[in-house]
Amino acid sequence: MKRKQLSSRDQQILFLLKELDFLTRDQLSRRFKLGKVRNTNRVLFNLSDYLMTVKEGHQTVYYLSKIGREYVDCDKIRKKGSHVQHTIMRNQFYLFYGCPRDWQNEIKVIVEKNNIVVDAMFTKNNFKHFLEVDNIQTMKENREKIKRYKQMIQNFLLQFGYYPTLLWLTTTELRRKQLLEACEGLKVKVYTISDIK
Repeated sequence: MKRKQLSSRDQQILFLLKELDFLTRDQLSRRFKLGKVRNTNRVLFNLSDYLMTVKEGHQTVYYLSKIGREYVDCDKIRKKGSHVQHTIMRNQFYLFYGCPRDWQNEIKVIVEKNNIVVDAMFTKNNFKHFLEVDNIQTMKENREKIKRYKQMIQNFLLQFGYYPTLLWLTTTELRRKQLLEACEGLKVKVYTISDIK
């Protein structure tokens, strides 16, 4: 089967999906300034050989098909599942923060003999930021992770000379309040998904 020639924008869409795994139609439209829904649908339809979709609530979520993965030389196979909404929330934050150039997903941060896996890490104004997405995990799980961050404060200060900003993205005001209470003593900001839309 002969493949059509892709525009620079089409290629950028595929490479962004390689980097971020899953994006909604609205997120792709916003990132690439595709305009109205009709034009966005046209652009994505033209890429249909390279993309797969899944419905997440009222949203259409896009990810790379086998052909799309081959085009951008990607070994990672994305699958539908409960993690999709978590990824969509993380990517909404990526867009909200202006698409940081050094954004990295699911990174193991190792300081001295301690380590922690952060949902995303990036630099803003020359300072490291760690993002944690609170979607379906329990507050008990969140508190355990926060406890690990607190145990690593001195190590972060030694390695970076400062404590990186811990950012949380959550779903409700109640969760925001609970996270702020649990993070007392840390440099933290907590956003709800409605804050960043």
